[in-house]
Amino acid sequence: MMNAPTSMHHNGPMLVKGWCPGAIRPMAARDGLVVRIRPPAGWLSPAQAQGIAVLAGRWAQPVLELTNRANLQLRGVDPAHHVSLLQGLRALGLVDADAAHEARRNVQVQPFWMEGDITPVLAQSLGSQLARNEAPALPAKFGFAVDTGPVPCLRDSHADIRLESHPGGVLVYADGADHGVLSSPQTAAQTALALAHWFLHSGGAPAGRGRMSALLRQRPLPVEWRQTPVARDRMAVPAPGPNAAGYLVGFPFGLLQASALAALGSHGALRLTPWRALLVEGAKELPAVPELITGPNDVRLRVAACTGTPGCGQSQGFTRPLALELAPLVPPGQRLHVSGCPKGCAHPKAAVTVVTTASGLNLVRWGTADSLPDHRGLDPSSLKQQLQQVFTDAAQL
Repeated sequence: MMNAPTSMHHNGPMLVKGWCPGAIRPMAARDGLVVRIRPPAGWLSPAQAQGIAVLAGRWAQPVLELTNRANLQLRGVDPAHHVSLLQGLRALGLVDADAAHEARRNVQVQPFWMEGDITPVLAQSLGSQLARNEAPALPAKFGFAVDTGPVPCLRDSHADIRLESHPGGVLVYADGADHGVLSSPQTAAQTALALAHWFLHSGGAPAGRGRMSALLRQRPLPVEWRQTPVARDRMAVPAPGPNAAGYLVGFPFGLLQASALAALGSHGALRLTPWRALLVEGAKELPAVPELITGPNDVRLRVAACTGTPGCGQSQGFTRPLALELAPLVPPGQRLHVSGCPKGCAHPKAAVTVVTTASGLNLVRWGTADSLPDHRGLDPSSLKQQLQQVFTDAAQL
């Protein structure tokens, strides 16, 4: 799939990529190839975590990225070394049969499952069925959420088909719908794939692109997919800290050194999350790693930022250093998004947003990176003054 044409937005031109990177089919960036690892069921054994760390140190940049789709990403891979990296990942059991199988296996998993519950088995079953030749040929960004804990925790995560616990079994429903259909744990994966087939047959993916929620705005679900209401109960995005399943740890912008990945892997298996955090399975203590965020009050949790310059060719500035500089200005409960261009890759939802441009910093008091700016061409000092006013006004509402 080729890149889509450049389109114009309020903050300038935007080039939309036509696919998500994988391990077999990486994406070229200014700093080299971007290689995305999609661990089956969102789980890495200690040996896999430590093996990835070794491969990153040898064939990529030593800083890895946790994505908001619960994947692990390597950057700066020399194209001449991609085959060697791929061989190493294949030896760790982290490479699909081919790029088509890899692209379909977009499954996010609630990370707080306990030994013996249905979540890991259901996630493995769904992932395996998506990797079969007869699986539906879904758009590259189309995904599934296996959210079968006591209370859903992935409602704010990107997914098109959701599977959640219900007293009668597993509720399978389309993203954007308020009703779904009940299945048994043994048949829930097949039910989810049947809903994916309905999406395709209903014209949800013209030219190979499309999302379930967008389709539902154009046409209603058939009555057979609207049998059981979706529960209103939901969990807020969990904060770093200990829990029954282990220890949830965060990282600034989801970035961690390869050495940190290896150190965490020595303390237990790792479960990836869409919050750019890792759950260290069964851990009661953590290694001394400087970049770890281990509690809910760290100001670095209040900012989001994309790769920025120099890694991304579309960025107009250094995003992450700016976000760290601005983080102490963000009060508890607020969110600041710093984007290098109008795409808003790091935080596609509305927030207080700063966009770097060739003529300075644009500020959106509330919106996304492609919203009409309230202030244009600010220097860092003026930006800080405006942000202080924005958050003061928000506190008074």
